[in-house]
Amino acid sequence: MSTDATTTDRTALGRIGIWSSALRTGNGDPAHDEAVGAAAAELEALGYGALWIGGSPAVTQATPLLAATSTIRVATGILSIWDHEAADVAADRAVVEQAYPGRFVLGIGVSHSRLAERYARPYSAMKEYLTGLDSAPAPVPASARVLAALGPKMLELSRDRAGGAHPYLVTPEHTAKARAILGTDALLAPEFKVVLDPDISSARATAREYLSGYLAMPNYTNNFTRLGFEDADYRDGGSDRLLDAMFALGDADTVASRAAEFLEAGADHLAIQVVSDDPRTDLPLAAWRELASTLGLAKS
Repeated sequence: MSTDATTTDRTALGRIGIWSSALRTGNGDPAHDEAVGAAAAELEALGYGALWIGGSPAVTQATPLLAATSTIRVATGILSIWDHEAADVAADRAVVEQAYPGRFVLGIGVSHSRLAERYARPYSAMKEYLTGLDSAPAPVPASARVLAALGPKMLELSRDRAGGAHPYLVTPEHTAKARAILGTDALLAPEFKVVLDPDISSARATAREYLSGYLAMPNYTNNFTRLGFEDADYRDGGSDRLLDAMFALGDADTVASRAAEFLEAGADHLAIQVVSDDPRTDLPLAAWRELASTLGLAKS
C-alpha cells in the first residue's frame, strides 16, 4: 500500500469547506478557468478548509485548484464509478498526490440510475470498484478516499473500506445517524445547501427549482423517507417542510445556526453549497465572503 499522507483524518479538511459545480475547469472557457483559479485562492485566504468540485468531476480537474492554492484540500464531489475506470482513477490520483502531497481527497459514488446507463447493483459495484483501487499499480489508500453514502450499508462500507463518508442532500438528523454507524474514527463530511436570501418565499422558490431534479432520483427520496418524509413532500418541487429541512434559507446568521446543528450532530466537516439561480456556473464570491465572516473562518 502507498505511504501517502493521510488526507481524510477528522481534522484535515477543517470545519467548513465549499462545494460547487462551478469549480470545474477545462470546458473550453479560459475566462471561467481563470476565474476559478482566482476564486480558489480567495477561498483559501478566507479560511475555508476544502474545495469540493461538484458535477461528477475527473481527478484531473483538481489540478488547477491545487495549483492556484498552497494548503487547502481539494476533493471530487463526487466522481462517478460508472464514468471512470478504477485503474485510471488510481493512476491519475497518484500523479496528483506526487505533485500535491496530502492535499487531494478522492470522493467517489455510485451516482443514479437515470444518469448512468450501466447502473446496476450499486453496493456490489462499489465494493468491486474499491477492490480495483486497492489492486491498482498505484493503489489509492483507504484513508485517501471517501464515499457518497446515504443508506446504512454504504455508510458501513465508508467506515470499513474508506476514510469516511460525504453524504449529499442530508439533514443534521441524518448526520447523527451516520455518525452512529461510522463510529468515532471515520470522517463525516456532509454537503449542506444554503440560499442566502432574506425573503423566505423567494428563497424557497430558488431552492424548489434546484431540488426538483433530485426528486426524480430514488436514492434521495428513499433517504428522505427514512428521515420521516412522505410522498406528498416530493410533489411540485418539494414541500415547504422538505425545503426547510434540506436547505438553510435566509441570512448568513441562519446558515451559521444550521451549520452548528450539523457539527453538533457529529459532522467533522461541512461542505457548503451556495444555491443561486445557476449554481452550476456561478461563482458566488460575495456570498462566500459573507459566510466566511459570519462563520468566523478568517485566518488573519
